Amino acid sequence: MLKRTPLFVTHVGMGARMVEFGGWEMPVQYSGIINEHMAVRQGAGLFDISHMGRFMVRGPQAEAFLQYVASCNVAAITLGQANYGLLCQPDGGIVDDIFIYHLLDEYLVVVNASNRDKDWAWLTQHSAGFDVELEDRSERWAMLALQGPAAEQLLCQAEDSTTHDLAHLPFHGVALTTVFGQTALIARTGYTGEDGFELFFAAGAAPEMWQRLLALGDVKPCGLGARDSLRFEPCLALYGHEISATINPYEARLGWVVKLDKGDFVGREALAAIKQAGPTRRLTGFELVGKGIARGDYAVHSVEGEPVGVVTTGMPSPTLGKPLGIALVPTALSSEGSAFDVIIRDRPVRARAVKMPFYKPRYKK
Repeated sequence: MLKRTPLFVTHVGMGARMVEFGGWEMPVQYSGIINEHMAVRQGAGLFDISHMGRFMVRGPQAEAFLQYVASCNVAAITLGQANYGLLCQPDGGIVDDIFIYHLLDEYLVVVNASNRDKDWAWLTQHSAGFDVELEDRSERWAMLALQGPAAEQLLCQAEDSTTHDLAHLPFHGVALTTVFGQTALIARTGYTGEDGFELFFAAGAAPEMWQRLLALGDVKPCGLGARDSLRFEPCLALYGHEISATINPYEARLGWVVKLDKGDFVGREALAAIKQAGPTRRLTGFELVGKGIARGDYAVHSVEGEPVGVVTTGMPSPTLGKPLGIALVPTALSSEGSAFDVIIRDRPVRARAVKMPFYKPRYKK
C-alpha cells in the first residue's frame, strides 16, 4: 500500500495526476509541468511536501549529537536559523541530505521522503551514548512549500503580524507564528532556487491551509514534476541522482557542507583523505552541442568512445529554453569547456561542460 499525505483527497479532487514516489502516492502535476514551473519562477507555486520526514532532537546533548552525525557545523546554526547538511557513512558516501532547524530547546531535522525509515534508523543507532531524545513528528505535521518571488507578499497577507513579521525573516530563518489562525513554524527555505517559505503545522489543518493559501492570489498548485525541474536549473542535488551511498560530497560538489575542522563526526576520516587526494570523478553541468535530450542514467563516453560516466539528471530547461544535464564524470572532464559524448538512443551526441548552476534567481543576482 502506498502512503498518502493529509492532502491526498484534496489533490485527487483538484484533478492532479497521481504517481508513486518513494513509496508515496503524490501529485506529479496539475495544470502541466512547464506551466507550474514558470508560475514559481515568475510568481508563486504551492507544493505539498508532507511526505518528507520530520524528526525532533532534544536533550542536553542535542547539539553534540547532531555535530557527530551531520557534516555541517551545527554549533554555528544560531537559534531561529536553519542550515543544509549531510549524513555520511564511515566511507564518506552520503546517507542523505538534510536540513537542520534550530528551535527553542530542540532541533528539527527534515529528511527526504524515500529515506525516512532509513534515516530514522541511522539517527537512532548513532544516538547511543548521547543524552538525547528523538521524536518522529512526520505523521503529526503537514508540510507545505510556498515558493516564488511573490511568496513573501502573499504569505504576509495570511500571517498574524502580531506574532512575527515574515517580511523580515532572513534567508534560512525559521520562526513560530500564526497563519490563518493556525500555529505554524515558517522557514525561509525551499528546493526551487527561488525565494519562498516552508510551513510546518498540524496535519489535520492541511486541507483548509492548502485551499486558503491558493486563494491568496495567483498561486498555482504544483506537483513533483515542476519540483524536479525547478531544483534542476539551480543544480540542487536530488538523492539517488546527484548524491547517494556511492557518491561522496566532494564528487557531488558539496565540499562546502563538510566542516572537517569542527571535530569528529561520522565519515570525517574518510572525507579528509578524499579531500587531500582530490576526487577522481566529479559532477559537471553540460549542454548538448548535438541534437537530443539527455536523461538520467544515460551513459557518458569520452570523445574517443570509452565509457567514463553517467548522466544523473537531464531535461530541457523550461526557463532557459535548451536541453541541459548534470553528469558524474572523471574530474579531468568536469572543467568548463570539456567535451564528451552522451549516448542517446545508442547514438553518441556531443556535449560540452558548462558552469553550474544553470540558473540564479533574481534575488541572488
